[in-house]
Amino acid sequence: MTSVDLTTETEDSGPSGYAAARLRLLQEKAQSGPPRRAALARLTDDWLSALFTAAAQSTGVRGAALVAVGGYGRGELSPRSDLDLLLLHDGSAAAGALAALADRIWYPIWDLGLALDHSVRTSAEARKAAGDDLKVQLGLLDSRAVAGDLGLLAGLRTAVLADWRNQAPKRLPELDELCRERAERQGELQYLLEPDLKEARGGLRDATALRAVAASWLADAPREGLAEARRVLLDTRDALHLTTGRATDRLALQEQDQVAADLGLLDADTLLRQVYEAARTVSYASDVTWREVNRVLRSRSARPRLRAMFSGGRRPEPERTPLAEGVVEMDGEAVLARSARPERDPVLPLRAAAAAAQSGLPLSLHAVRHLARATKPLPVPWPADAREELVTLLGAGEPTVAVWEALEAEGLITRLLPDWERVRCRPQRNPVHTWTVDRHLVEAAVRASALTRRVGRPDLLLVAALLHDIGKGWPGDHSVAGETIARDVATRIGFDKHDVSVIATLVRHHLLLVETATRRDLDDPATVRSVADVVGSPSTLELLHALTEADALATGPAAWSAWRGSLVADLVKRVAAVLAGETPDEPEPAAPSAEQERLAIEALRTDGPVLALHAQTETPQPDGEPEPVGVELLIAVPDQHGVLPAVAGVLALHRLTVRAADLRAVELPGEVGPGAVLVLNWRVAAAYGSLPQAARLRADLVRALDGSLDIPARLAEREAAYPRRRGVTAPPARVTVAPAASRLATVIEVRAQDAPGLLHRIGHALESAEVRVRSAHVSTLGANAVDAFYVTGPEGAPLPAGEAAGVARTLEAALRG
Repeated sequence: MTSVDLTTETEDSGPSGYAAARLRLLQEKAQSGPPRRAALARLTDDWLSALFTAAAQSTGVRGAALVAVGGYGRGELSPRSDLDLLLLHDGSAAAGALAALADRIWYPIWDLGLALDHSVRTSAEARKAAGDDLKVQLGLLDSRAVAGDLGLLAGLRTAVLADWRNQAPKRLPELDELCRERAERQGELQYLLEPDLKEARGGLRDATALRAVAASWLADAPREGLAEARRVLLDTRDALHLTTGRATDRLALQEQDQVAADLGLLDADTLLRQVYEAARTVSYASDVTWREVNRVLRSRSARPRLRAMFSGGRRPEPERTPLAEGVVEMDGEAVLARSARPERDPVLPLRAAAAAAQSGLPLSLHAVRHLARATKPLPVPWPADAREELVTLLGAGEPTVAVWEALEAEGLITRLLPDWERVRCRPQRNPVHTWTVDRHLVEAAVRASALTRRVGRPDLLLVAALLHDIGKGWPGDHSVAGETIARDVATRIGFDKHDVSVIATLVRHHLLLVETATRRDLDDPATVRSVADVVGSPSTLELLHALTEADALATGPAAWSAWRGSLVADLVKRVAAVLAGETPDEPEPAAPSAEQERLAIEALRTDGPVLALHAQTETPQPDGEPEPVGVELLIAVPDQHGVLPAVAGVLALHRLTVRAADLRAVELPGEVGPGAVLVLNWRVAAAYGSLPQAARLRADLVRALDGSLDIPARLAEREAAYPRRRGVTAPPARVTVAPAASRLATVIEVRAQDAPGLLHRIGHALESAEVRVRSAHVSTLGANAVDAFYVTGPEGAPLPAGEAAGVARTLEAALRG
């Protein structure tokens, strides 16, 4: 370890000498990480010691000490860390002299612009403050003398530690609750795209809490990997401070590339994965530690009653309840039975995990570590009972998560499924996703466990859910890569050839139903036939349907709704009919609903647009509350040029966010009057404020259609007046032609960053390309718009391949311009 020579750098005890030495230290590339933090703490100690000594001499104060607490007390100073200081005194000095002493220390710190958390207290006052404020007590546990009367601090430390240990039964539950509340506010560091390295669950605050628990002597955290995890989080925070020049703990997206470079890492994804792994270590250690704390406290509270029941002072043996062969419950945990022989029973890890999850119990740390040390690898392919235990584990529901994490923490998952390593802690930069890839896969299995009664082969559903995104650890299309990996894994765990083929099909096409239902015209027979050809059998269809729902529910709230579920269910019903032998002819025009027909008749009668607004809620959720989805807006307009961009532009002007949209032409019966009417069914929500009145929307739409309302100019004016805040640069829009998606029209797919006026720009570009939009299917997933447009030439036929490609290029250029 190298260190900075401070003999010359600290000769000037004033701010300028310290500032220059500090700057040199922070700019020294050869020294970083723990050595730099320790050197910065020593440098700061020397400067503050000189300040204190000079101030004490000039003020005549005796019986005082300058004390570093918190992170500074631990000698872990990051570039922009606060200086957390206590001026401790014995009460003998006059108040004026004491104030003068404090001013001579605090003001030079403030003059340098350093953040300072300071207090002036006697030992008794410090103990009282610690008793009143848990955060003060935690800081004093890491106190360290910088200068002055060392005996004064030694006495305080002894008293504070004694208080902490004596009051542990009361204070530790307070600390546990404090950690839980903070986790609720800040989220879990290991899953956040912009994590707070200090406050989020699994961050530096939790690591400090574990030190406090250890100091209580009541319980201790699992130490393996914990010091390294803290180092990773501290190193990342150091680089973040140097990159931003600010005292920030939030690892924002725009800083991640530079922080990764400063740490010598390949890219931002590598950085996040490293941070997630560290956070996972801290989180798991926290879970185990708090479980042990609560067990000890329960035991202590029960001991007086037990003593009265048992004579001779003998402690009763803990009750051991059998759960499975070699597995018992004891003290609220699943542990190994005394007769268990892991070295002779390679299925025991899966059996223990399945028994724990099915019983809703945590798997004890000692048991997992014993299994990791002693168990031999399973033969390949696995025996049938191993496969059954895996399926049982996956089917246990929510308790599966904690048990799976315990196995992962000791390396058992990657030993059982080597391909898991590539998805472990892998970030997902799509904001629709709540979890990392590996946790998303486990969550999908949890969601699938609630759907097993809907399928004939729940084992295939659960395994496919666990593997459906396994290809995200490899380059290229994750579904294509995942099919190959899933085939290997399914063979490894002992499925026969037919079942392996089904699992591979489910993984390869796990996005097929939701993408088809939301982006394709379900009234087009080619759409339904294409899905039926891929699925092949009713049993595979029901599995794919359940997997689709489980995947979406495990992704996040933006990925699934009753509306999206109804579209998928409609598609599944149509595909099931084809698989049952029905062969539908070319589609008849879709029958409009009664309200659509009424609006269409009114639009023909008035020769203008007609609107209807309806508040929408989804079906009640499990908690009984309906899921709000905004407003349904129905618009009927006599078929004419420019309807799509006009409607989309008016909605953008009124700050309405389009969540989903469907456009189709409706032919009315002859007796009503000849002519086609475009019916647009929109699901919209106000970006902010209240919804506009239908009359205002209609008036602006009339003006947009007759050309008197210049929508592009109005949108440009608003953009200039209220420019969007600079954020992360989104990937460019991508426009493709879907091959053989329909025999009736050309399908053009648009994937772009959602933004006000996006749909107006798309519609305007399609109109400029002189194509007719036969139907449109628009959906928004988080910040991403995924739209499909069925277009024809002016005569109503699909576009030739070359012309279709040209339209796609023109549209892509318009969106990038």
